Amino acid sequence: MSDTTEPLPTALPGVTAIGPGAAHDDTITLDYDARFVRRKRLVSDGGRAFLIDLPQARALADGEVLSLSDGSAVAVCAAPEPLLEVRGDLPRLAWHIGNRHTPCRIEDGRLLIRADPVLADMLARLGASVAPLEAPFVPEGGAYGHGRTFGHAHGPADHAHTQTRDHDHDG
Repeated sequence: MSDTTEPLPTALPGVTAIGPGAAHDDTITLDYDARFVRRKRLVSDGGRAFLIDLPQARALADGEVLSLSDGSAVAVCAAPEPLLEVRGDLPRLAWHIGNRHTPCRIEDGRLLIRADPVLADMLARLGASVAPLEAPFVPEGGAYGHGRTFGHAHGPADHAHTQTRDHDHDG
């Protein structure tokens, strides 16, 4: 029995972020989910494969330029994707969106969220004007994690989540 599988690909160049606005040789267009990476093989818009290998998972920013180990650079572009434009009582609507831990872009006079029929219905019931649109999604960064987070990290300000003072519920 002969082995007809393709040989394993050689190691791809590593990536280092060098910041927005830097000169670049190629682009890579990724939606919101695909821009969250740690270690992944990617293919640029020009068809060039490369490996991204970061110390920890993070979101690649729209406009960020990645420096490849061969000296070339690839700019990250946020891909257009289905969104909802939300208008109305924005502080109230933003509170309800945030209460559901839903990523949101806050702009003058509107909120942008990823298309979600359940959220669209909820927001309409709250009096919002909700309209579909297609655009790149670049939501606000998180208050603590400066972007997408999965935990409740404290850094050097660690503390316990235990109740610190006694109380009772008797009259």
